[in-house]
Amino acid sequence: MAIGIAKEMKELFKNKLDLKIYTLDSEEAKKYNFKTSTNMLLDGERLHIKTALNKEELTRIIKNKLSEIEESNL
Repeated sequence: MAIGIAKEMKELFKNKLDLKIYTLDSEEAKKYNFKTSTNMLLDGERLHIKTALNKEELTRIIKNKLSEIEESNL
């Protein structure tokens, strides 16, 4: 379910979102010391699983983050 939602976000935000999916035992994931198999990071910040699985909330958070990034680049 989480991977499906992540892929939907990638499609929704097209070239604005860099989606990477790692397995729990991958080298990239090990540095975060995850305790569960479903985890989501946005710009290096871990999102709560309830947020990661809620399309509407996740869409809102990503839009806000992208707005922050765009504003800081002005």
